[in-house]
Amino acid sequence: MPRIDGARVVADLKRLAEFGRYKTGVHRPTYSPDDVASRHWLADQFAAAGLVPEIDGIGNVFGRNHIATRHLLVGSHSETQPYGGWLDGALGVIYALELARAFAADADCAGFGIDTIAWADEEGHYGQMLGSRSFTGAVGEEELAACKSRDGVPLADALEKAGFAGRKREEVDPARYVGYLEAHIEQGDTLESSGRRIGVVEAIVGIRNFMVTLTGQQNHAGTTQMARRKDAGVAMVRLAARIHDRFAALAGPRTVWTIGRILLDPNAPSIVPGRSDMQVQFRDIDTAKLAAFEAALYEMVGESDRAGPCRAAIAPMSQVEPRPMDGVFQGAIEGAAERHAPGLHLRMPSGAGHDAQIVSHRLRAGMMFIPSINGVSHHWSEDTSEDDIVLGAQVFADAALAILKAG
Repeated sequence: MPRIDGARVVADLKRLAEFGRYKTGVHRPTYSPDDVASRHWLADQFAAAGLVPEIDGIGNVFGRNHIATRHLLVGSHSETQPYGGWLDGALGVIYALELARAFAADADCAGFGIDTIAWADEEGHYGQMLGSRSFTGAVGEEELAACKSRDGVPLADALEKAGFAGRKREEVDPARYVGYLEAHIEQGDTLESSGRRIGVVEAIVGIRNFMVTLTGQQNHAGTTQMARRKDAGVAMVRLAARIHDRFAALAGPRTVWTIGRILLDPNAPSIVPGRSDMQVQFRDIDTAKLAAFEAALYEMVGESDRAGPCRAAIAPMSQVEPRPMDGVFQGAIEGAAERHAPGLHLRMPSGAGHDAQIVSHRLRAGMMFIPSINGVSHHWSEDTSEDDIVLGAQVFADAALAILKAG
């Protein structure tokens, strides 16, 4: 089996974390100077591992093996959430880099090649999983032209500033690959709380996002009598409470929902707000459950609109369908985990979205998790023990070879 260098894996992860270091985490938004610098650094590492590097027109960083006859695409994303963790995404990219080195150094891996990938914008700073969707042909020029950052910067301007404008956007050749494999921290506490060290991902959740808008009447907070008010803030709070209670009654064992973004206009202490917006998101691996939540949300918004005094409207924002992971890939990860951590592995769903669910529409795909300390992610305190990082890298390498041999 290919042997990984655990110390090198940890050192590479720590070096990558220096691009945008924030406390014990990383702030490296897509196409920021730190993100661009990190992508060039990754391209250099891919080249040093004997791969042919390329950064394409959306910012994806490829490392291609042009010697092998059978290829597995391996990687994850390399940008971070705002003031996020040092392992979210980065772990899978560095595992891919280490796999390329380990395969090149092992005569038993002759003929088998690892192509590496650091996807762009999985975290959605400009769009939804832009890098993997671009690679799989799931995003067109019209959508890209309309993409803007959370701060209103057009994608075209960001790509121009990053130096990626005018480059070809690479698209997958399914004939080249046995499939796609991704490693990631769990970002939850299932593994840690159960004493397990490896997660074998069976399916990735579907995610639906909606914007709910309440429109009332902006007015003076001191002179507008309570009976006359059309307070969009109050209407939002009341609707949010109804949504939470109704969703709780409909939820399955792994359904989650979040009202994670709330805006008041004009958001001033002495003004009755005339408008409020809240983003409602829910996730599950069951499409029927997602459909039931969507129907309930539309029903509640309609009831709020009819009851007044504020108007209520809803608009869909994005939708990603649940995706099962390939059964052969699951078996390979499970077999490798049993070899290195007997009885300490678990088949489980992913509660977070990942590039693997996008790539799975064009290639067979699989995912492996390692534990997150206290289940924390999307925060600078995110962490995983070095022992788990090293164990995961070796399990991942064994699984990759088993997948390539199985074809």
